[in-house]
Formats: sequence, structure tokens, C-alpha cells
Amino acid sequence: MYVAARRGLIAALTERAERAEREQFLLAERARAEERVRLAGEMHDVVTHRVSLMVLQAGALRVVSSDERVRAEAEGLRAAGCQALEELRDLVGVLRSPESAAGVVGAVGDSGGVSGGVGVGDLGLSVLVEESRAVGVEVELSEVGDRSVSSPVVARTAYRIVQEGLTNVRKHAPGCGVWVEVRYEADRVRLRVRNTAPTAAVDRELASSGSGSGLTGLRQRVELVGGTFEFGPRPDGGFHIESELPIYVPTTRSWIRPRRPRALGQN
Repeated sequence: MYVAARRGLIAALTERAERAEREQFLLAERARAEERVRLAGEMHDVVTHRVSLMVLQAGALRVVSSDERVRAEAEGLRAAGCQALEELRDLVGVLRSPESAAGVVGAVGDSGGVSGGVGVGDLGLSVLVEESRAVGVEVELSEVGDRSVSSPVVARTAYRIVQEGLTNVRKHAPGCGVWVEVRYEADRVRLRVRNTAPTAAVDRELASSGSGSGLTGLRQRVELVGGTFEFGPRPDGGFHIESELPIYVPTTRSWIRPRRPRALGQN
């Protein structure tokens, strides 16, 4: 009888501990969800608003200026601002939960009169590779599969991974060889950027420029869209970045405005 009572007590205490652990987990999840929504709101209300103003002002300067050089610079600013807006809207869309998406079409889905920008995902990775080759970096690009099947936020994340990898090569590994490999599969995108050891002296001033948190920030960005991110030194003295991303990540725009399926035979 004593043994049975003891077992019952242990079972009750175990169940209570497990329940408390589940409740703690749910509370932590709720706090994280609320923080994501708060960050999304701040990004939209503050950052997106100010970048939109910058784009509008640059567009106005492009129209009214009589100086061709000023017009060209203004167009560059406007295009860069449009790219930033596209990325901000994607990030806001990922941060917001589907349940909070109702009523945000004007905030996230619409451009508010600012349009015509080219998203970084639309530029293609070959542009990044050519930019590096233009400054003397030997880069080989292997891109397998159809890039268009990935959602915009995934394409932009992949672009940023390759961009960060090539930027780090230029700063920390002069004279090395670089390989960029991207494979688009049915359910994921696999990326790898690897380089050999540097063969030239590192420019200390260039290497120390920047915040030094690029790879850490990329890891957080990749995890935000449900991917994995690894980086580190190679045995030959080089460096590697590897990542896997889901092929499709919904944002508030995709929840609010689902595509209608076409009827058979419809063009």
C-alpha cells in the first residue's frame, strides 16, 4: 500500500512538473510572438515610413533637376530605396503571424505610391559574381534548378548570403579562389560559398571596416525564415558558408492575397 501511494505521488509530481514545463514553454512562445509583432510594427511605422519618404524625395529630385549627373545619382538612390522597401516588407510579413495579418494590406502589401523598384532577388546572383570579378576576385558560380520557384523572401535571403560571403572574401581573403554553389530543389534551396586561403596581404583597414556582425545577423535572418546556417574555417586555411532554406516562406501578403488557381486551358 505504501509503495502504491509512493508511486501515485511520484506520478502526480511528474505530471505537475511536465504541465508546468509545458506552460512555461507556451508562455515563452507567446512572449516571442508578441515581440515579433512589436518589431514588425516598429519596422513598418518607423523604418518603412522614412525610407518611403527618401524614395519619394529622390524621385522628385530626378524629375526636377536639370543636371544629368544629379538625376543619375537620384535614380540610384531611388532604386536602392525601393530595394530596401521590398526587403523590409518581406521581413515585416515574416515577422507578423497570419492571425495578425487581417487589415494590413495597405501597410505591408501596397507600396503606398512607391513602385518601380527591382528587388535584389530579381537581379540574380550572377550580378554579385560579376561585381567581384570586376575587382579581381576569381569566382566560379554554379546555379542549378529554377530560381523562380522560390518565394521572394527566400530569393532575397539567398542573395544576402552570397553577398555577405563575397564581401568577406574581398575584405579578409585577397588572392583566393571562390566557389558559389546554389541548388534549387523541390522543397529547399541549398547554398554554399567557399574559398581557399588568402595568397595576398590583407588590407587591415578594409578588414576592420563594418560592424563585424554580418554572419551573426545572417544566421538570425535565415533562422527567421526556417532555414539553417553554418560557417567556419576550412582545413586548407579557407572559409565556408553553408545554408539550407525552405523553397517557400509565406508572408502577410501571401496570406492576404492568395493566388487564384487557373482553370484548365486558361492562358
